[in-house]
Amino acid sequence: MTPHPLDTEAVPESGARMPDGGAPGDDDIDLQAYWRALVGRRWLILGTTGLCVLIALILTLLATPIFRADTTLQINRDTVNVVQVQGFQPVTSLNDQTFYQTQYDLLKSHSLARRVVVAMDLQHDAAFQSLLRPSPLARLLGFLHGASARKPDQEDTLRADADALLHMVSVQPVLNSKLVDVSVDTPDPRLSAQIANVYADQFIRSNLDRRMAASGYAKQYLQDRLQQLKLRLEDSDKELVAFAQKHQIVNISDRQSLVGQQLEQLNVALAQAEQDRYKAEAKWRQLQGAPADQIAQVLGDPVIEKLQQAYAEDQAKYQDQLRIYKPAFPAMLQLHAKLDEIHRQIAARTALVRGSVQSAYAAAKARETLLRQRVADLRQQVLDLEQRSIRYNILKREVDTNRQLYDAILQRYKEIGVAGGVGINNISVVDRAEPPMVRYRPRLKLNLTIGLLLGLFAGIAAALVLDHLDDTVHIATDAEQKLGLAVLGIIPLARAGTPEQALQDPRSALAEAYRSARTALQFATADGVPRSLLVTSTRPGEGKSTTALALAQSFMQMGRRVLLVDADMRNPAQHNLGAVDNSRGLSNVLAGALAWREAIVGGENGPALLACGPLPPNPAELLAGPRLATLLAEAQAEYDLVILDSPPVLGLADAPVLGHCVAGTLLVIEAGGARIDHIRDALKRLRAARARVVGAAITKLDARHGAYGYGYNSYDYGDAYGGKTGRRNA
Repeated sequence: MTPHPLDTEAVPESGARMPDGGAPGDDDIDLQAYWRALVGRRWLILGTTGLCVLIALILTLLATPIFRADTTLQINRDTVNVVQVQGFQPVTSLNDQTFYQTQYDLLKSHSLARRVVVAMDLQHDAAFQSLLRPSPLARLLGFLHGASARKPDQEDTLRADADALLHMVSVQPVLNSKLVDVSVDTPDPRLSAQIANVYADQFIRSNLDRRMAASGYAKQYLQDRLQQLKLRLEDSDKELVAFAQKHQIVNISDRQSLVGQQLEQLNVALAQAEQDRYKAEAKWRQLQGAPADQIAQVLGDPVIEKLQQAYAEDQAKYQDQLRIYKPAFPAMLQLHAKLDEIHRQIAARTALVRGSVQSAYAAAKARETLLRQRVADLRQQVLDLEQRSIRYNILKREVDTNRQLYDAILQRYKEIGVAGGVGINNISVVDRAEPPMVRYRPRLKLNLTIGLLLGLFAGIAAALVLDHLDDTVHIATDAEQKLGLAVLGIIPLARAGTPEQALQDPRSALAEAYRSARTALQFATADGVPRSLLVTSTRPGEGKSTTALALAQSFMQMGRRVLLVDADMRNPAQHNLGAVDNSRGLSNVLAGALAWREAIVGGENGPALLACGPLPPNPAELLAGPRLATLLAEAQAEYDLVILDSPPVLGLADAPVLGHCVAGTLLVIEAGGARIDHIRDALKRLRAARARVVGAAITKLDARHGAYGYGYNSYDYGDAYGGKTGRRNA
């Protein structure tokens, strides 16, 4: 027979929460899962959105209004020609983008801002200076960072004003045109317009100044250069003649070659002497810092090797004699004195080795010093011999060079045109700035829109993150996909009164939900409802006792004979739910003090109840005894269904023991209660005890927190449940 789809006991290996709500390995995005997460945390999203909008509104109302004034400039391409001769043509290879980017950078230059500050005398303008006053927070931060207490001078004030002005100015090129907008933002509309107009005027003047300075600077530079070259040419001629008369210049190349060869040989010898000195110094430094038994020269000395061998033999002999004689014995004293003598000889030989290494180092150092002094003397002789010819050649080349430079600069000076680079100004003002009537920022609608969007984004992100981090069971698909359990019932949260009061009304949502669970239990196995059913949970407080009672009542309404056994001998609850006496019950039966039929109470208007009885000190041992199996066998012979209310699984051994004895186990899971990992551990314990888990019942589901449902359907256990089936939501 093909097993029923709900009869599933496979547990997925991974406990990761699938973000799309689909089965593992399913690449399709389940939009309903996201929608349920957002609806379930809608108040978080709305609260976050409202908070962001409120913050945006407060910041907008508290912000200082800023007014923007715009001046439009037209910038045309032009070149600067200073020297109109061959070889000095102006460079015109820059493309338009590079040229205009240069102009935009000039508009944002610090020098232009300084010109505007000086031209408008902004250093003494009260309206402008009021904008530069630091806020209390800025003053506090400056104090905490240790701002300098030095009083700023005029140059510091000018630099600070220029920097502040640059922060107020923005340059925006007009797309696909030669126009550029220069905008100034200040809280004063009149001041914004004034600064924008003066900024444009000063930019035009600075451009003209650079053009005039290019030609004027070139002419003045060439004139000064000509005068310098003229004087230098005269001086070099006089110095060359005087040097030739004073010194008899003869051909001394042979002597220079001989002295140079000697110097080269001595340099080679000096280099070798330095290497020898380095090696000797290294050996000497090694001897100074290392113990004697770690020095290679000492270890390799044959005399020391013999002495050490003799010392070792006598030392061994001494140690061997100590077994027979005391250290004060004459023979022992004589042997000890011999050891001391050998040790003294080793020390003396070691000192001799050290001395030889030190002597070698001193000799190498002295040889290096002597060679270095000889090289220095010979180098001086070479310099003296070559000075005359070198000096003469230098003077002669200097005369020739000065004459060529003088002739070339004189020719260029005659050809330069002062007015060659002035021409027509390539920058003009298209529209001058006027005081704005409407503030530029802050923009209330824009800020509120941004706050609304940011709030929605933050709220949705927070809701999705919390949903991803929420490792609990909320819907049936969570139990099916993550735990491999068939969901046999979805029990809503009782909104008014206790669950027991809600169960008394057969038309209530709670009673209808348990009837649906009863129907699912009839198809949980191939043989129908298990004859003995254990109701347990992962942790306390998940509604297992109420579920056990409700299922017993529901099956009894079908005409079934039902026995409800309160097997929770840790914290029994069935006697309180049924308002019966708990003075005797299951603990007495398992202890052999009472027959189980004598302990049964109820059975008139409700199911037959075998209460817990007195709490025993060892519940697990009682449940593990043979009387429980006998009780279940005899009860199943007289009743159609035996339902056991069990303690929670985690932390206790009772539930696995009971699960092993019954035909089926129903795991009660509180919606949003126990974590997936804890439920999975509980299932492992039950299955390790060979308990057959037929499915799960999700309890305390609050439909108001989201459209949680079973599978792709959603059931609303609202007020419309009175005698009607639940509404199916898409």
